[in-house]
Amino acid sequence: MAVTFSDLHTEAGLKSLESFLSGKTYISGNQITKDDVKVYAAVSEKPSADLYPSASKWFDCVASKLSSSFPGKASGVGISAQASSTEAAPVKEAAKEAAADDEDDDLDLFGDETEEEKKASEERDQAKASTKKKESGKSSVLMDVKPWDDETDMKKLEEAVRSVELPGLLWGASKLVPVGYGIKKMTIMMTIVDDLVSVDDLIEERLTVEPINEYVQSCDIVAFNKI
Repeated sequence: MAVTFSDLHTEAGLKSLESFLSGKTYISGNQITKDDVKVYAAVSEKPSADLYPSASKWFDCVASKLSSSFPGKASGVGISAQASSTEAAPVKEAAKEAAADDEDDDLDLFGDETEEEKKASEERDQAKASTKKKESGKSSVLMDVKPWDDETDMKKLEEAVRSVELPGLLWGASKLVPVGYGIKKMTIMMTIVDDLVSVDDLIEERLTVEPINEYVQSCDIVAFNKI
């Protein structure tokens, strides 16, 4: 899906671009795409490095890529922190021509990734995956499971509940607790991996639907603690 911004000739438009590019090398992440070329072509001149540091850095990166991708258009053009709009004109012209060509979605404007870029991208992906894995926590949940009436077979109720198996779900100890009029409820412990198991979904989509709802009337969370 194409990324669009408000008028990039205005302060508001440049602020929007700066906010979007914060922490990024290119608009779609670490690879230059047609979105970068289109937005670059729409920017009248290099954004101020003092006011828009992320946008300014992005501008230089795109200009550098275009200089190497369109040498006939950008020969001799050096984009630096002090580059003027006049010096950048050949590159801007090449960007506008590239941005206008949208007919072939598979068009590779910038050639294959270098081995260094591929390695850097893989290392970043591995680092993100490692960080996410470390942040994935567990929770201990105590839940009340209520039968329909005093005639419900509580042994079968427990078997039905424990029959639910999900990645990241571990059932623990349980006990029956009298609630009155000969009716007992089952209190059961479980340990879940937070990123894998939603307790609400577990109740609504597994424990209170067929065939388990033959025994289970409702479930309530008594305690929910992070481990």
